[in-house]
Amino acid sequence: MEQLLTSTEFAAAGKRMHRLIADLYPICRSITGDGFRRTLGRLREQIPLEIHEVPTGTPVFDWTVPREWNIRDAWIKNAAGEKVVDFRRSNLHVVNYSVPVHGKMPLAELRKHLHALSDRPDWIPYRTSYYQESWGFCLAANELARLADGEYEVHIDSSLQNGSLTYGELYLPGRRTGEVLLSCHACHPSLCNDNLSGVSLVAALAELLRGVALEYSYRFLFIPGTIGSIAWLARNEAQASRIRHGLVVACVGDSGSFHYKRSRHGDAEIDRAVVHALKHCGKKYEVRAFSPYGYDERQFCSPGFNLAVGSLTRTPHGQFPEYHTSADNLDFVKPEALAGSLAVYLAVLRILENDARYRNLNPKCEPQLGKRGLYRTLGGLPDAGQLEMAMLWVLNLSDGEHSLLDIAERSELSFDSIHTAARTLVENQLLAPVSPAPA
Repeated sequence: MEQLLTSTEFAAAGKRMHRLIADLYPICRSITGDGFRRTLGRLREQIPLEIHEVPTGTPVFDWTVPREWNIRDAWIKNAAGEKVVDFRRSNLHVVNYSVPVHGKMPLAELRKHLHALSDRPDWIPYRTSYYQESWGFCLAANELARLADGEYEVHIDSSLQNGSLTYGELYLPGRRTGEVLLSCHACHPSLCNDNLSGVSLVAALAELLRGVALEYSYRFLFIPGTIGSIAWLARNEAQASRIRHGLVVACVGDSGSFHYKRSRHGDAEIDRAVVHALKHCGKKYEVRAFSPYGYDERQFCSPGFNLAVGSLTRTPHGQFPEYHTSADNLDFVKPEALAGSLAVYLAVLRILENDARYRNLNPKCEPQLGKRGLYRTLGGLPDAGQLEMAMLWVLNLSDGEHSLLDIAERSELSFDSIHTAARTLVENQLLAPVSPAPA
């Protein structure tokens, strides 16, 4: 797989990704329900997703698919009948998965169901109550401070009933049956970086890879967090072992530096590919060890599966002030940051797609490259000397045992330069691929 986009095209892709986020931003999503279905419906306008429904009550390992939650309206009115909190102004105002309620109560009683952030007094927090029936409202601390003593009317028009859990899936077959997994959670309401940035990037990758001749097969998942990956693994336990490499995609739209959380393996090919791509992307980055806390990588990396799945983000979850608040909005995610994240993801996929082992066909001393016109005549890289050095490294280490990624790491040259050198040497009959890689 070669470079799929030019620099100009990356900029345009970032804008398209941001427009998709803007389309999805108003929808009130949760781990189940019509908001999630509406989100998948919008994505199906862009990519041919297959929609799956898992009925309420279905056992999925140690978990059970919960009842389906939907909401139509919610508000709090003061004694004058004025709406002091209104779900229609922000879907973050209601604790996600709140049970229906309608009644009147004094402020002292109502306060037990109100959530605010004292350190961010203008922001609305995001709170959930997925697996314990309760109800509540979220509001800015400044709004809470303005509530006068008295009686308030509370209304949450929601339902919690038997239904199903929904997720979207797209499979693109490649030459190998071994798969690359790209997974994102699509269950948060109006939150842009933690949720919708990952959704937009995975959708962009799926759109770009459709119609491309692929080495690996690719599986794209748009799932509710935690319960979605558990349900998918429970329903696909037999074929999960086909996943050779995987990334969980989230928080890729802010302007922070890149962060990579390694898979449970620690040194799997996906870990090495991501670290190498980051090293040569020209941006700041940090690599962290695997932890059983985080996004859905912890399910894919659970010991019963132990898949090689890491998570590549910008600023990690919980480490930017806007996380899980109303400030994670359309202004917080930037088209140029989305484009930059897309570029790094594609660099990782190019490594996975193009990594291979070769054998030097002229291994006794180095071949004379000059008479073949291979010195100072090659294009494609800004530094011809670097490409010549890449050819020497490829010739020296192509003994059938070292992969191109091995050579790139040892030489400290970019994978793209090593791959270009290998392709050039093959064209000049100095190098030959070893037997095809296993499926």
